[in-house]
Amino acid sequence: MNRASKIKVFDIESLPRDLLDRRWPKSKWYDPELERHVRAIMNEVRERGDSALIKFAKEFDNVELSADALRVGSEEIEPAYSEVKEEQVSALRFLKSRIEYFEKERLERISFDSERAGVKVYFRTRPLQSVGCYVPGAEAAYPSTLLMMAAPARLAGVKRLVVCSPPTKGGTLNSLTLVAADLCGIDELYKVGGAQAIAALAYGTDSIRPVEKIVGPGNKYVTMAKILVSQDVATDLPAGPSEIIILADENADARLIALDLISQAEHWVDSISILVTTSEEISERVVEDIDKILPTSPRKEIVGKALSDNGAVIRCQNLGEAVDFANSFAPEHLEIVTKDPMAVADRIKSAGLILIGPYTPVSASDYAFGTNHILPTYGFGHAFSGLSVLDFVRRVSIIESTKDGLSRMRGHIGALAEAEGLFSHASAVEGRFEN
Repeated sequence: MNRASKIKVFDIESLPRDLLDRRWPKSKWYDPELERHVRAIMNEVRERGDSALIKFAKEFDNVELSADALRVGSEEIEPAYSEVKEEQVSALRFLKSRIEYFEKERLERISFDSERAGVKVYFRTRPLQSVGCYVPGAEAAYPSTLLMMAAPARLAGVKRLVVCSPPTKGGTLNSLTLVAADLCGIDELYKVGGAQAIAALAYGTDSIRPVEKIVGPGNKYVTMAKILVSQDVATDLPAGPSEIIILADENADARLIALDLISQAEHWVDSISILVTTSEEISERVVEDIDKILPTSPRKEIVGKALSDNGAVIRCQNLGEAVDFANSFAPEHLEIVTKDPMAVADRIKSAGLILIGPYTPVSASDYAFGTNHILPTYGFGHAFSGLSVLDFVRRVSIIESTKDGLSRMRGHIGALAEAEGLFSHASAVEGRFEN
């Protein structure tokens, strides 16, 4: 039968080994040729600065820019509002408010005071001073991604926020990206994309001053650039092509599953969309629904290739097998659509974001829920969390001890100082009790 999606169907015991072997920590995600290519770009930016940025804009983006035009001027912001729909601006404002609400709750909960036996500890945060935000796309628009970085950074108190994004063919930034940046009060926007943007943010050029930390998702060139600069400047989590696993039992709605798999596949051909189910009936119906829906998708060529190359339907004997696979895969997004989804969620140890129930689709988390959609991919969910306000602050402890509190610890301090051969450590404490 000539099927639209050609998505592959496997029983869990016949699953191709490379499905997990290509992911961290089994795969170290290293491509020497890619590294050489990216390193050459970055070295040229370090040596030639703005001239290199102008060269690469022409070479990679087919855009002619001058040094003066690398930075977005204030005169480019206002016209952007007239080029977007009013409901789009309203949606951006709504998303920004949702992000700020939940991140404020998170930030407030990590500042507190604690006291025990004469020692008081004040747990506080301090904002980073400068952050570079990378927003992918040129003709494509990802204003929601900008909000996911800029809104929590501003909430954290970061004073200098720099945004880099590839220029459009018209030599500016996407209008929605400009509007999102304006809503967040960002005045340093640069028409620079790819690995060259990461190099500029890390090492600086005549136009772009370096930053303390670089955040944001991107393609393999951007990701490799962030890995290479991480020895010189702080970076966030590895975030690349979009991923979803939907874990479902016989209670799930096959059509909704099909819609969600397609929605993630439309990001690009390297997106990963996988259904893991305990129900053979659901697996068959999902495949049928994908084939019905796919021909109507505006991005059906991209979706079809993504599902064919990177999609899968995996049938398991029980929920235990399904949970074990999800934990091994460590997906960026995990939807759980089962009889008791919270009980299943409690068993998940490795995922960037967990969404439970039929009315919690990934697409809503991208645009409205208020949780961050910049999440670990490639299996890095084993070790990394999604971006949050905590990525824009340093955590610091302030300690105040009374004399009595210190006295109670003298013996322990002395014992450990002697064990480590640091006798002056003990003397520094004992000296406070000699008078």
